[in-house]
Amino acid sequence: MLAQDIWDFKSALQEQHVLIAYSGYVSEGVLFALGEALKQKLAMDETDRTVTKRVFSVFVEQVQNIIRYSDEKDGKPEEEALRTGVITVGVEDSRFFVICGNSIDSAKAPELREKLEVLAGMDKDELKAFYRQKLRDDPDEGSKGGSIGLIEIARRSSEPIKFDFLSLDEKSTFFCLKAYI
Repeated sequence: MLAQDIWDFKSALQEQHVLIAYSGYVSEGVLFALGEALKQKLAMDETDRTVTKRVFSVFVEQVQNIIRYSDEKDGKPEEEALRTGVITVGVEDSRFFVICGNSIDSAKAPELREKLEVLAGMDKDELKAFYRQKLRDDPDEGSKGGSIGLIEIARRSSEPIKFDFLSLDEKSTFFCLKAYI
């Protein structure tokens, strides 16, 4: 039964044209290793260099969001915590997609949803102007980066970003972000 279950899982991923699927603890080392495998696969497939750069950039931004913000973590102190998430890269209708998901504090979900709705509603020129403005501004409160990662993902996407939230309990919400390149 074990082999059949794993084979079915692998087959389901292949049917969805998934190139990379990872679920578990995420670190900079995992990011590097998965990123190298992704770059190698795109090179083997002779993917256009511009597309490769965009896929890789969106992949890195999304994985860094898990590393920095996933609420599901193990380890103390906070800066040494290993955080968990799900990472998927694949091809759908001749376009690449990058999907990442992780748990967040439910109290933060409405603000994140609002930010994503704004970004999803912007065209390329508006995203570029917003990005430039954010570079001049101070980072958002609670940001562990420059507050531009989500904007960067939206800018590099070939269509508006897709996102969803699933309430797990009173304290936790599962957040998922999908970008097409």
